[in-house]
Amino acid sequence: MAVPKRKVSKQKGRQRRAANMKAEAPELVECPQCHALIIPHHLCPECGYYKGREVIAK
Repeated sequence: MAVPKRKVSKQKGRQRRAANMKAEAPELVECPQCHALIIPHHLCPECGYYKGREVIAK
């Protein structure tokens, strides 16, 4: 049975999806070592620690 290729135009579908996208700043948490604000689950750029151990010597 034949099926229409597109029932909704590309523009309409993209407009609908774009309405749900929000640009938000990432939440920040305090580094347990140096108490700088960092993005969760990321290496601290100030002291080089991640999860309590040194990854990059500073």
